[in-house]
Amino acid sequence: MTRPLAVLFDIDGTLITTGGAGAVAWRLAFEELYGIPADIGRFSDAGMTDPEVARLTFANVIGHEPSAQELARLMAVRLEYLPDAVAESNGYRVLAGVESLLPRLADDGYLLGLTTGGVEAAARFKLARGRLNRYFAFGGYGSDSTDRTELTKRAIQRAAVLYERTVASSKCVVVGDTPLDIAAAHGAGAIALGVASGHFSAEQLQDAGADYVLTSLEEDLPL
Repeated sequence: MTRPLAVLFDIDGTLITTGGAGAVAWRLAFEELYGIPADIGRFSDAGMTDPEVARLTFANVIGHEPSAQELARLMAVRLEYLPDAVAESNGYRVLAGVESLLPRLADDGYLLGLTTGGVEAAARFKLARGRLNRYFAFGGYGSDSTDRTELTKRAIQRAAVLYERTVASSKCVVVGDTPLDIAAAHGAGAIALGVASGHFSAEQLQDAGADYVLTSLEEDLPL
């Protein structure tokens, strides 16, 4: 790999685990609005965007597609619950290698960004407890697009704004823990680096087409 300009990270399963705080916030939102403690894990997969999770869970639990107003209310109430859910989660942790890797990459002059299916507010809430927001000036979020390839492209566009010149997608590395991260990286023309720190093994990430695979971020990135 020639030296990239930007390294873009997924959040859940890559940088941190919230210990289920995201699911707790969704459950509480459904319970408040509809009296049903919905389990998003029954209707969604790791790596989906927040709007996709909301729509799929709503349709399966409530029985019809959400209107724009219903979706907006659900996502707003979920965000109200999320900060406390993250703060109170006994299972929250910054994943191995992250706390040493990020300052090292910043010191080496890489642009550090986010590519996450979470809406931007949710992403920032999740990173705050681990004091990781300070490393990321830009990103692509589920609030930019429900399509992970498109939100990854948006992150690359924002890297170019910071760099004040064109940033070729081939000069960007996307680090993620799911096959959806790998597909999004390739769809955006970026280099896909899988890390087996979430629900998928190194072999599964290789089978998904990752250009490089690490077992954790304790390993050196091939930059």
